[in-house]
Amino acid sequence: MSIDFNAGKWLNEPANWRADEAALTLTTDEKTDFWRETHYGFIRDSGHFLAFPRADGFTAQIRVQGEFRTLYDQAGLMVRIDEKRWVKTGVEFTDGEAFLSTVVTDGKSDWSVAQPFKELEDFRIRVTVKNGAMRIQASRDGSFWPLLRLAPFPAAMHYEVGPTACTPERSGLRVRFSEFSIGAAITTGLHDLS
Repeated sequence: MSIDFNAGKWLNEPANWRADEAALTLTTDEKTDFWRETHYGFIRDSGHFLAFPRADGFTAQIRVQGEFRTLYDQAGLMVRIDEKRWVKTGVEFTDGEAFLSTVVTDGKSDWSVAQPFKELEDFRIRVTVKNGAMRIQASRDGSFWPLLRLAPFPAAMHYEVGPTACTPERSGLRVRFSEFSIGAAITTGLHDLS
């Protein structure tokens, strides 16, 4: 089911954003981030997140376009139960390159990066949440979806899911989100890349 971006609810609404039936375009505010404790010791809950409510058992996917150039520039999808239990996944710029990144947070944050493909100025990210697990896949073209991560994620009655973007080291990252959909959880096997 295609989603109208104007129907979402902002957590940390950016000063500059625009939505229509085709896309959401936003520009990040200064020093925005989501993180909890691990390694750095701080808690940040200031990133931009446009939330849509869902019950357990869903797949969400979105197309992300942007020029990621500064350390920790990031954009993708977030799934959130509350401020202590959430996942953000998508692109993140680190060590001079764009990577696919996932932060799984259940009290404390766990960060992983991968680079199954390098063309990350225009890509798609997909998350499936069902029965205490999250499956994360990424795609360049919307038809070939390699697995990025399979992680435990708390089962809950209610989740929020939607686009997220953060710039911990600056402001001014412009990101375009499109082709956003939420539907029933996919049931294909883990090694089915469609």
